[in-house]
Amino acid sequence: MTGFSLRADRAPAARPSHSRIATAFIRLGAATLLLAPLPALAQALTPAQEAKVDSIVKDALTAGKVPSASIAIVRDGKIVYTKAYGNQGPNVPKTTVNARYQIASISKQFTAAAILLLQNEGKLSLDDKLSKYFPDITDADQITIRELLSHTSGLQDYWPQDYSFAAMEHAVTPQQIVDRWAKKPLDFKPGTQWQYSNTGYVVAGMIVEKVSGEKLMPFLREHIFKPLGMNPVNQDTAIGPGFPTGYHRYALGPVRPEKPAAPGWLWAAGELSMTASDLARWDIARIDRTVLPKQDWQEQETEIKLTDGKPSGYGLGVSLSTRDGHKVVSHGGEAVGFLSENVVIPSQKYAVVALVNADFGRATSAITQGITNLLLPAKASAGADEAKRTNMAKTLYAELQQGKPDTAWLTTDAQYYFTPEAVKDYADSLGPLGKPTAFEELGGPRLRGGFVNRNYRITYPDQKLLLVTYAEPGADGKFEQFIVMPAG
Repeated sequence: MTGFSLRADRAPAARPSHSRIATAFIRLGAATLLLAPLPALAQALTPAQEAKVDSIVKDALTAGKVPSASIAIVRDGKIVYTKAYGNQGPNVPKTTVNARYQIASISKQFTAAAILLLQNEGKLSLDDKLSKYFPDITDADQITIRELLSHTSGLQDYWPQDYSFAAMEHAVTPQQIVDRWAKKPLDFKPGTQWQYSNTGYVVAGMIVEKVSGEKLMPFLREHIFKPLGMNPVNQDTAIGPGFPTGYHRYALGPVRPEKPAAPGWLWAAGELSMTASDLARWDIARIDRTVLPKQDWQEQETEIKLTDGKPSGYGLGVSLSTRDGHKVVSHGGEAVGFLSENVVIPSQKYAVVALVNADFGRATSAITQGITNLLLPAKASAGADEAKRTNMAKTLYAELQQGKPDTAWLTTDAQYYFTPEAVKDYADSLGPLGKPTAFEELGGPRLRGGFVNRNYRITYPDQKLLLVTYAEPGADGKFEQFIVMPAG
């Protein structure tokens, strides 16, 4: 889910750049194409379900003014539905499911898979220290490859921003990223905290190349993409004729084409562009435990615990949560002008992929959650607790509208966040809106960082708001986060 520049499970902010492509925004809905390469399989969705899926996607695009989306749905371990919606930009004359979108951080699980394959060959171990490969990295004798892949290394992230910073106007090499960010003091002692780090994945990619003697992309193509019939390309080359145009938006301003980052910035942390069907084929391999040995899939999907025993909510390149007792393996991604989300529930042989050509809004989450709720309705047994949590959120929201939040609802950190200034701003901006016409949970709960993430849509006649919460586990868990923002 969370998401994320190259991060998962988060609501992305604006990503500006210093220069723009001066073309007008092509209106949403200018072209819509349905392409089902395997018509017989598409019957796995009823006509009513297909219509509802289309409605979910179109509503998400319209709400956020997102130009286009491409989706793929896997049921019973097979691709049963693919469709592209909207306008993919001036370089794609007719909207098509064959367009390759930049998937950004979803690429991390492929880099992690490369490491696992090399471990199978006896060429490295996840518990090797970095000093074996790159001794000049800060505290290389204390950091393991496993910690790189699980974001517990302490290496400073080179791209925490949700926008392109000045250096991204110029091409970069992996070594230059390492020299600038991986030789700084660590943010924390390895293994003690979870903190997203694209830098760690650049180092992991360099280890793949050093140990295998091959460039990363050819290695992935030979060992993973070709066997699965996938045809991704390096995202640095996914620009121009035949490729979707990425779009950006400043606050609620006009939607504009976004200038891509210079080559090299995403690399092993998010280097891939592919179709939704390509990513679905990888999801099917995860479900069927093919291409990689079964133990590798299990290793990737095993949650990493911190040194104090706390859960991280993350494996090796994938986010981990549960839904009705079933493990959910997911990840999101954000590149310049693109967002993506991939959700797999292996035990239910289910997956959904959503790719969009906009780096704003939450269309990908709305699509994946909406489709999952449609095709895999949550069990009724979970309804009572979720209804209670929703009522708790409604009550705290109403209290904040009045400027009088009950601090008993809040953890110590949340109490720290809600300063008198913050409470006043919440009351001044939300109070005049009055009682919402609707207050509904978006998807189900997801575990992250030891807390349970729940998001809500708050509807008024002329606008919609998004509430992002994190709470302690349990029906009575206190809120660690309670942040309201514009939706779409």
